Amino acid sequence: MDLDETLRELRQAAVPAFADAVFIHLDDPLPVGRERSTAPVVLRLHSSERAAAPHADAAPHTDSAPPPPPFPEVAERVDPAGGGRLAELLRDGRPAFGDAPGNAPAVAELLAAGTDPRCVPPPGHRLIIAPLRGSHHVMGTVVLFRGAERPDFTSDDLLVASQLATHTALGVQKAVMYGHEAAVADTLQHTMLPSSLPEPTGIRLASRYLPASKTAQVGGDWYDAIPLPGNRVALIVGDVMGHSMTSAAIMGQLRTIVQTLAGLDLPPDEVLHHLDEQAQRLGSDHIATCLYAIYDPISHRLLMANAGHPPAVLLHEDGRAEVLGVPPGAPIGVGGVVFESVEMAAPTGATLVLYTDGLVESRDTDIGSGVEALRIRLQSTAQGLASLEVLCDHVLGTLGPGSRDDDIALLAARFDGFPPDSVGYWYLAPHPMTAGQARRLTRRALRRWGLESLVDPTELMVSEIVTNAVRFASRPLSLRLLRTDVLRCEVTDDSPQVPRMRQAGFGDESGRGLFLVNQLALRWGATRLSSGKVVWFEQKIPAK
Repeated sequence: MDLDETLRELRQAAVPAFADAVFIHLDDPLPVGRERSTAPVVLRLHSSERAAAPHADAAPHTDSAPPPPPFPEVAERVDPAGGGRLAELLRDGRPAFGDAPGNAPAVAELLAAGTDPRCVPPPGHRLIIAPLRGSHHVMGTVVLFRGAERPDFTSDDLLVASQLATHTALGVQKAVMYGHEAAVADTLQHTMLPSSLPEPTGIRLASRYLPASKTAQVGGDWYDAIPLPGNRVALIVGDVMGHSMTSAAIMGQLRTIVQTLAGLDLPPDEVLHHLDEQAQRLGSDHIATCLYAIYDPISHRLLMANAGHPPAVLLHEDGRAEVLGVPPGAPIGVGGVVFESVEMAAPTGATLVLYTDGLVESRDTDIGSGVEALRIRLQSTAQGLASLEVLCDHVLGTLGPGSRDDDIALLAARFDGFPPDSVGYWYLAPHPMTAGQARRLTRRALRRWGLESLVDPTELMVSEIVTNAVRFASRPLSLRLLRTDVLRCEVTDDSPQVPRMRQAGFGDESGRGLFLVNQLALRWGATRLSSGKVVWFEQKIPAK
């Protein structure tokens, strides 16, 4: 499956047992597939092999003229004329002697005519032009040459040259198709992975993806980080079993499903449950593992569920590494499995490391031993605590040389948390006076933060959204203000009905609330939750 290896074997088989020199020209570019190109054929010298010159160890030449070169020189680039003899030989696909009638122009094109008048083959059957013809295309040509010290080629040698060329052409064709499929598979997989990670407040992220050593054996490893309402972040890593284009395609579909489910703001166990149902619709042959976690930088909590995936490792700020004890569950696609969400503390300064089994499992190491080795490596490194990028490089750098049977996805998350003095959080009972209460709380928080210039527009928008929430809520609603690089306001209630912006008429007494929010806010939106909805807006904080 390797082009250079295929041609190396041809050279070793031909020289010196069969010929004194072999010169290999290949099409540039090499054709792929069955379609015929309309572009002119261009041959470029790929490689050559020459036997030791017979007079290399002889006494120095005493004549004034230097001895002729033992082998002819060949052209680095050949542009066969459309109606020329070389083009005819390539189309015919059968080996031919260089001294056969009418073949002199073809020999002249291949042997860099004019560069050295002495670089011409000796007379007789001492040169064979053997086209490399694949199943659908001519891949190039091989020139086999014998010097004057050896017997001429015979008709039987022409058959040998034909066999050499046929096997080489099929090998070249396989190598080209293999390389093309590998490039397509790698491109497909990298396109399905995130082009960049989000930069939410309260968490820092870094990732790595390392393909398997056998490039065409593309896998289904993936990772993702998805911002959720309330400055929370979903952290996902998964692995589709198998190595094929199908695995990469299934991985892309599962990642899209996870992104859709994350938008519904479901708890991790429900996300894995729905993902399992969707995976079964894709086919019973597709099994995947997945670990889904939600980090809340305000409450400093982590909610996590696992579907047959290797456990996450939490690296604490003091350097202690801990393998998180989340029930592994069954892989995605098995069906009928109950997943469990586990909540735990997410201390400020700690780092969560998510990965696929290629990092901890090999032919010589089982997953359990590999996970423990990873924990020890993380715990023993002090330099990784300074930078997530350094940490990721250190983890992958310990793999050492050698081929890998599986690809690796790695996602690291550093918990910075959210400053308590930048959060305002209140629960409000739904009654007619709630909007006024929300305005007063908003006014006090903004003045405490020194944001007096935002008091009026924020009060107005909060009042409109809270008033709308009171109309539909049956339980206490929540108001939350977050001060980061922007001022964010969130109003959550238990009604699943998402508000829509309307165009109010001149005589209408309502319908202008979201229109005002749309005009005053930097951004706004509404997200349906499993327990209701959240309506939010953001404002730009003045530079002062």
